[in-house]
Parts: sequence; structure tokens; C-alpha cells
Amino acid sequence: MQEPKKIRVCHFTSAHPSDDVRIFHKECVSLAKAGYGVFLVAANTNERFEKGVQIINASSTATGRFSRMWKTTKAVYQKAKELDVDVYHFHDPELLPFALKLKRQGKKVIYDAHEDLPRQISGKPWIPALLRKPTAWIIEKYENYVVSRLNYVIVSTPTIERRFKKITSACLAVCNYPIVEEISSPSVWSEKQQEICYVGGLTKIRGIVEIVEALQFTPEVKLNLAGKFSPESFRNQVTSLRSWNQVNELGYQNREGIISILNRSKIGLVTLYPQSNYLDSLPIKMFEYMLAGIPVVASNFPLWKEIIADSQCGVTIDPKNPTEIAQAITELLSDDEGMRAMGLRGRQKVLEKYNWTAEAYKLLDIYDQVIIESK
Repeated sequence: MQEPKKIRVCHFTSAHPSDDVRIFHKECVSLAKAGYGVFLVAANTNERFEKGVQIINASSTATGRFSRMWKTTKAVYQKAKELDVDVYHFHDPELLPFALKLKRQGKKVIYDAHEDLPRQISGKPWIPALLRKPTAWIIEKYENYVVSRLNYVIVSTPTIERRFKKITSACLAVCNYPIVEEISSPSVWSEKQQEICYVGGLTKIRGIVEIVEALQFTPEVKLNLAGKFSPESFRNQVTSLRSWNQVNELGYQNREGIISILNRSKIGLVTLYPQSNYLDSLPIKMFEYMLAGIPVVASNFPLWKEIIADSQCGVTIDPKNPTEIAQAITELLSDDEGMRAMGLRGRQKVLEKYNWTAEAYKLLDIYDQVIIESK
């Protein structure tokens, strides 16, 4: 008896690396484990077969943001189209025009909206302030137009889901929660040093200046800072701060490097500014800190306060107040056993609720729906 034909799917991205956690480690790998033939097209990457996923390079000579939006998107689309798969799944708003092309060619297309794009524009420094509101309006109209014509839109938070539900019923939040197997058990607490950490993008609106300024009030503490500065000029501003000598600048880290940082740190920081697109976000770093069994110091957004209070795993502060950040760090570090207990409560909540396992089932159900529609 002949085996059924394996359904082939292609994830494609012009703005994310091929080892992106949500795209590759979570979604692509989960689909491969479920028996799909999975391709991932990304720009300027090493072609390889990894964890059941065929990673394909789309070469691009783009050097800047606008060049990427023109040259890289086209290169990624062409590579994806050549594969001629059953389902296309894309991850960047700049690919919306190409998604519409694929749909008009009779393909099944899924949009993965990682962010609430119109709200995100309010924090984009490269867009002049006076143009942000009209730009956001135009982009929202276009995004809604394309989404209404696609097979499905996957979003990263319930808030974004509520927005798109007004456009299409084919929408579901698949939250970006951690893979629990990555940290099978927390590190030995007694072996940790007086170190705290921030892991993620290093931009002004993510509160990096205030984090480093807070160190001047905690001279015994070292900050493990992992991520890439954007723009590079922002690094010059941060490194000129008086307390920069308390920072271990670790740069961009792969998954193994991030887990090593979490294991050596006692506190995880997620002190983003109160931008509209952050207020209802579910930052992966917060849940990874919890999974690692370390307390969280987070911005005092209502949703984040609710999560942290429910988990009893940390404290919330005004992200623009270095003194308040320092006070939270000092108070936590003064009670070592209390910190350990707080970290374990956060880890338990991730194991029970905030983990990728349940989200992967949602992803597979969505694919079932999209494929059934095509038969």
C-alpha cells in the first residue's frame, strides 16, 4: 500500500534569521515532528537540513532597511515560490504584497503577525514623528485588506487576535511561550554570582539606558547584557554611562548562550517603555526568565503586573525610573532564599500554563483547518 503524500509547507522570512526561536525552533520544528515536509527560506543564511527542516538561502545584496524591503523581500519570495509547496507561511509585514501574489496564484497562505504593526510604528525612530500616525493608518488599512484574503492569520497575543477577528474569523493567537525542554531544571542557586541579566534587542525603548543607570546604585552587581544594539550610535550612548563598567557585554547569543546566561544570573530584567505595542505584549524573555527559575523585574504594565502577581515570581516597576529599578534589584538580592522561592514559583507557572507545548497543538489544528479547506 502506498504511503500518503507528505504535505509540504514553506515558512519564509525577509527580516528574521534562519534560527529565529518562534519561526524555526518552535513552529517549523513542531510541524516537522508532526510529519510535514518543512522548508524555511531566509535571507543570506547557510543552507542545511536541521531538526527535520530544510533551510534554504535567498541571497540578497541589500544593505539598509529600505533596500531590504525591496531587494530581500523579492529574493525570499522567488525562492519560496520555486518550491511550489502546499502551504506558505510568512512572518514579515513587508512580505504582504508577495503573500497576496501567492494567494492569487491559488496557494494556501498563512500570515504570522508577530507584532501589532500599526501600534509598533509609534516607536519607530526612523519614521518622522509627524508621519507616524498617518503611516500607521495607511499600513493598517493595507494589512487588513490582505489579511481578509488569506487563508489564516496567526498572531502572538490575544490583543492582536481581537483586532484581526474584526477582519476574519480565521485567526488565532499562538503565543510565544518557551520550550520547557530547553531548561529541564534550574541551575544550582548557590553557585550563582551577584549577576542580573537582560536578553533581547538593545534599543532605547526597551529601557537599556535606565537599566545601566540603575547599576550605579547597586555597585556590587554585574549586568549580563545579551543582544545587538540598534542603531550602533545607541551603543555609544550607553557605553558612555558611568556604570558601564558593571556590564558584561555579551553580544548576540544563540540558544545555548542564552540559556547559559540565564543559568548564571539571579534576576531577569524586562523593563520596556510603555509603548502602545508593548502594553499588551507577552515578551518571550519574561517567560524564559521564569522557566530558568529566576525572579523577574518588569515594567508595571497592567497585563504584566497581573501575570507576575498571579505567579508570585517578581516585582514590577516604572521602567523609566533607574532608582526604582535599583531599589527592586537591591530588595530582591537582600533575600537570597526568598529569591530562589520566587524563581521556582515562576518556573512552575510556566510548566503549568505558559509553555510552547499547548501552543504547538494550536498550530497543528490551524494547519489541519487550512489543509482541509483545500481538499
